[in-house]
Amino acid sequence: MKQPIACALALAIATALGGCATAPAAITDKEASTMPVVAYNGVFAQPSPLALHYPEFDKIADSDYVPAFDAGMAQQLQEIQAIANNPAAPTFQNTVVAMEKSGQVLGRATGVFFNLQGTNKTDARDAIETEYSPKFAAHRDAIYLNPKLFARIKALYDARATLGLDAIDLRLLERYQQDFVRAGAALSEPQKARIREINGELSKLGTQFDQNVLAEVNDSAVVVDSADKLKGFSDEQVAAAAEAAKARKLDGKYVIALLNTTGQPAETQLEDRALRQRLHEASVARGSRGNQWDNTALVSQVLKLRAERAKLLGYDTYANYVLADETAVNQDNVNKMLRQLAPKAVANARREGGDLQAMIDADQKAKGQASFQLSPWDWSFYSEKVRQAKYSFDESQLKPYFEMKHVLEDGVFFAATKLYGITFKQRTDLPKYIADTWTYDVFDKDGKPLAIFIWDPYARASKRGGAWMNTYVSQDDLTGNKPVVANHLNIPKPSEGKPTLLTWDEVTTAFHEFGHALHGFFQDVRYPYYSMNVPRDFVEYPSQVNEMWADWPEVLANYAKHYQTGAPMPKALLDKVIAASKFNQGFATTEYLEAAMLDQRLHQAPADKIPAANQVMAFEANALKADGFDYAPVPPRYKTPYFSHIMGGYAAGYYAYIWSEVLAANTSKYIREHGGLTLQNGDRLRDKVLAPGGEIAPGKLFPNFAGFDAKIEPLLEQRGLTAK
Repeated sequence: MKQPIACALALAIATALGGCATAPAAITDKEASTMPVVAYNGVFAQPSPLALHYPEFDKIADSDYVPAFDAGMAQQLQEIQAIANNPAAPTFQNTVVAMEKSGQVLGRATGVFFNLQGTNKTDARDAIETEYSPKFAAHRDAIYLNPKLFARIKALYDARATLGLDAIDLRLLERYQQDFVRAGAALSEPQKARIREINGELSKLGTQFDQNVLAEVNDSAVVVDSADKLKGFSDEQVAAAAEAAKARKLDGKYVIALLNTTGQPAETQLEDRALRQRLHEASVARGSRGNQWDNTALVSQVLKLRAERAKLLGYDTYANYVLADETAVNQDNVNKMLRQLAPKAVANARREGGDLQAMIDADQKAKGQASFQLSPWDWSFYSEKVRQAKYSFDESQLKPYFEMKHVLEDGVFFAATKLYGITFKQRTDLPKYIADTWTYDVFDKDGKPLAIFIWDPYARASKRGGAWMNTYVSQDDLTGNKPVVANHLNIPKPSEGKPTLLTWDEVTTAFHEFGHALHGFFQDVRYPYYSMNVPRDFVEYPSQVNEMWADWPEVLANYAKHYQTGAPMPKALLDKVIAASKFNQGFATTEYLEAAMLDQRLHQAPADKIPAANQVMAFEANALKADGFDYAPVPPRYKTPYFSHIMGGYAAGYYAYIWSEVLAANTSKYIREHGGLTLQNGDRLRDKVLAPGGEIAPGKLFPNFAGFDAKIEPLLEQRGLTAK
């Protein structure tokens, strides 16, 4: 499973209302009428003069954000008050479209700020985020809880059948009405006041959670005293570990950095079982160690506040509040699907575990040593051995054929060119926010500029974990903007002068994230609101479809070439890669479902059942057991204290990956049955799925593409979960 786009997507889809960073206390009409026009001439005052309004990273300093935020919020509040107090009767143009045009300065500033906070965090920006998150929450509330503004929206909504709106305008009006109601606009004034308090507190807690997670990742890195303990690592990895230690002033030692997932990549290679155990235990302890970055009390508080807000808005649980705006509709539908998959996944994981235990027993017997029971820190190490035994290859054989730049340009870009006719050209004249990034112009099949793409592949201490896409500029017809899109991965950077060789998982992640980028490139929407504005349980669909090209023979043969000799990967090895595609899927599906179902348990709990700080970990253990995950060698992909997804945009929504994968599996099957990698299939996918954004209800997009409703069977087949 790949990481979500997180807050950056919300920024891209809600610029007109201040984006992710939403929201100062409401000002009165009298105050608004006497407020001076806000003067601001900073770097965010106008769209960037660079191509497609690409950000002027070389001219943006941390000191630029606060003036832009203050001016941007003040300007937007003036714009909103002017709309709300307009003496003319409400019309679609003077109310809805006027709102779509508001908040431009704030949108530009928050767009850059929050995107950079994810990819290159600084202490200065941390301090700004801590200070301004509650201010943004209050700003959003000042808009959504403005009674005069809501009255205009509601008047239009009630008369919508008589306004002569086309389908796109009508849907926008209906979405605005729904968004205002879901924000609390229809509540009493005391209830609105409490909503404001909750939103402000949640924004503070969310910021603190993110900062704690990153601090824990860095603080929990494992220090190794001797290179002898690193047997299994390549020379380049040992050198990188030595460099990481030196950066921490631990000369002569070695540091293994952690990723935010429970499983750590190094566990696949390290032969020292005790060191693998140290890595695992360091990973799972994060956020619950009782130190200054412990997140358990914070999680408990967040869950209670979310449950209270949901109840105020008329929902029995926070999950049902969230899911009412998703394609899943409610928690019962989510539970039904997840519980259908879980037993199959666990059964497959147990079978895989049996193979691993047999490998352990044989391995220990060959060494003349007593065997041991399979543990979580053994899984990836011995699954690699089983993979070698079953398919006669291992990751070390693959990596020389997966040099990063070749994967990107001759694989990811090549597939996009074959499918959609778009082309790419690297450019070096645009400024960078950090040196280790690459920038490309993207041209449509008619040769005209389509987008700009930023590739940011390397892990670093200032970067959050996982992989994601974000948008600096989104397409819409109202502004005439075209997309500026970035992909972020967390590939370990090799030592100086060494090539970046990818694992197969990193290759598929590159294809996955580029699927999100394609979704951003191909938006063709009328209003900013619609750009990339699709439910969480739909947004992963285009990215999962794009993964299919990673092992498509024509594509794989084009990029899988030895980084030293240029020789193509031998066909026999190619065949093994494809044959092994379902390998270890029991484990992969189980660790994901554990996290997805834990997310639901946490957010389906009524207010009086929310665990206290000292009960969070016990609640997690009991929830996993209740859902049938009683197989210790496979822990959840994320444990609660470092489950960043559900403290952000994927709260009660982590199920979205598997939900949208049903659509993706059906789409992949359709494409295979209709000619594969062809421009005809690409045009259809672009037109029916990628271009509409939020203009069409997402539940209609797959049927529009395929001509039938999606079924679960292709997913089961794709994941190898059909065997008894």
